[in-house]
Amino acid sequence: MIVSTLIASLAIAFPTLALPTTSPPTNLQSSDHAVPGESAFFNTYSGKYTPIAVEYFRVIAATSSGPAGPDDLLFQNLLSAEWAIYTFYQQAAEAFSFSSFTKLGLPNSTYQRILEIRDNEAGHLRIFQDQISKNSIKPGPCKYRYGFNNDPQTWLALQVYLEVSSMAFLTGLARQANLNVSKSALMAIGEVETRHNVWSLIDIWNTSPFSGPSDTVYPYPNQILDSTNAFIIPGSCPDENPIYPSPRQDLPQLAFSKNGTTARPGSELRFVFDDEKTAPKFDHEKEYYAVFYHGLNTVSVPYDPKKNVVKIPSHFDRDSGIIIVSIADQRDAPTEESVVAGPLIILEQPGRLTLKEPSAV
Repeated sequence: MIVSTLIASLAIAFPTLALPTTSPPTNLQSSDHAVPGESAFFNTYSGKYTPIAVEYFRVIAATSSGPAGPDDLLFQNLLSAEWAIYTFYQQAAEAFSFSSFTKLGLPNSTYQRILEIRDNEAGHLRIFQDQISKNSIKPGPCKYRYGFNNDPQTWLALQVYLEVSSMAFLTGLARQANLNVSKSALMAIGEVETRHNVWSLIDIWNTSPFSGPSDTVYPYPNQILDSTNAFIIPGSCPDENPIYPSPRQDLPQLAFSKNGTTARPGSELRFVFDDEKTAPKFDHEKEYYAVFYHGLNTVSVPYDPKKNVVKIPSHFDRDSGIIIVSIADQRDAPTEESVVAGPLIILEQPGRLTLKEPSAV
């Protein structure tokens, strides 16, 4: 995966340190019966250990037979993704302290806010577990490596990227939901993720939190979910876990070369494939397109695999949200199967991080 490139580069830049543990504590009794929405625990717990009780920190087998719930698959995918997001914050809770951020000149409340977000993400785990019926397995956590190597500045930069990515797949997953209650739950969780990102943009990056009238919508969220597999340590997932995401296309991942570009609207992009062995096998008799998504806009630009250079649409607004691009064999990628590589998420806000995120190599 492309994110592995970031991990490798960070390993060179910073000394290798032991990964923080995320094992559930055995003495954290106050979390055992805490329920999201009924307890302040998922917003106010300030300990370094995980706020997730032992009984929920595992694969939970189906307890009855019968057909899966209408949205079980959706929430299985989302639960697997949430384990990766939650663990990112849990590792920060264990690796850092208040002084880690005040030394950088950041507000005294920075570490406390990270703990609060960690608590929120733990609450999301519980919510997603509860949304899966008793007839279906509830995936458990894998082990994860994010490449920040206990450096708070690197962690903060990656935090923005992960938050906007999660907002993008939550928006897309609403299209998969069969039940109205599921659609409402996705919207409610997405609103909380937006608050997390707004905090970061204001307090950490001292920039406007507003990304224009609409965040970016990408129609095929499983393709974004698949990119989080890059954070999983190979072989670390429970054997009982279902395939993630399901269905999984396992498309070639995209990055872009940061040499000679600003990655802003109107600038050129040269795509980089994670592994030439897994790069798409382009049929030179077919037409291909770089399909750009920004806000509610979808713009297709002809893509020549030999030249491998495209221009970001110049009419997209600058310094706002994200731009997502994939390579497709049909204009506007009308179906999931028409996408042959990607998607690539380009962070436009804050602009100083555009060429420092996992997508820029």
